[in-house]
Amino acid sequence: MSLGFLLRRLLLAIPTLVGVAVIVFVLLRIVPGDPIAMLIGPGATPADIQKLRELYGLDRGLLDQFVLYVGDLIQGDFGVSISLRQDVMELVLGRLPITLELCLAAIVIAILIGGTLAVAGVYWRGRWPEAGVDGVSGFILAIPDFLWALLFILFVVIFAFSGLPISGRLSHEIRFDALTNFYLLESLVRLRFDVFGSVLLHMLLPALSLALPLSAIIARVLKSSLNEAMTQDYVLLARVKGFSRIRIVAREALRNALVPTVTLTGVQFTFLVGGTVLVEKIFSYPGIGNMAIDAVINRDLPLIQGLVLTFAVLFIAVNLLVDMSYAVLNPRMRHG
Repeated sequence: MSLGFLLRRLLLAIPTLVGVAVIVFVLLRIVPGDPIAMLIGPGATPADIQKLRELYGLDRGLLDQFVLYVGDLIQGDFGVSISLRQDVMELVLGRLPITLELCLAAIVIAILIGGTLAVAGVYWRGRWPEAGVDGVSGFILAIPDFLWALLFILFVVIFAFSGLPISGRLSHEIRFDALTNFYLLESLVRLRFDVFGSVLLHMLLPALSLALPLSAIIARVLKSSLNEAMTQDYVLLARVKGFSRIRIVAREALRNALVPTVTLTGVQFTFLVGGTVLVEKIFSYPGIGNMAIDAVINRDLPLIQGLVLTFAVLFIAVNLLVDMSYAVLNPRMRHG
């Protein structure tokens, strides 16, 4: 993959981000409701309300607000949260690592489950276990992530699995002065295995809720790609050489079947980040998804705009990483 291609993709990202910023800005101003009225108490005077509107620039015309908004964005200023009274950039960057860790854990779980189902389905192709694999993946896919979250909570409550927490990110009795919000990585570096284990336990159910529907999609796409790869000449050659079926499926065919699966996983990762909104709220997980719901409820315009732009940047970055991964999985693209 050439450097010119990557530069073109980065340049194309600029109008995408501009379009997202414009659409979000306009939509938030069209939707009825006054964020200042939701913020200030019922006993506030009109003078107090007007003062706050001037403070956040909401007393100006729509065009003036947009020019001010774009000027701040160019300088890297996302504004100040109306409800939290903090810098939006600091708020988003503080919560983003929490959601990224959760999504990466969900992706790993989804790949493990989906890959296992796909390989099992191809290995037992034409036999009854294949039908079982298809049935399991169909059942998993039929239930959305937020409903899995509710089912897991109900399961834990009914069977009293006290070791599985259903809210928060870290046990209250554990003190951890983190330098970053990447708790998993930082706790390993600092050899705080108590923190590592607690974070993993708190992350398990939310990550499973996000991972299960994605694992079914991965299983179906990867199984289809594996079945196609099993008809190729190099697979026939491996059979002639006497390789075992599991080796042929897991080693010879799997790598060539990964390209469409990588594309799917990369695209689904961005939807996974968006899917954390409900799951994080259900589990009281302190990521950007949970914060997004609170921002919408409080009609916190600067915070909503900052979160949407963050999602857009993540979408572009993940798609660029997917394109770069093609060069690793498919050597013929390295000089394209």
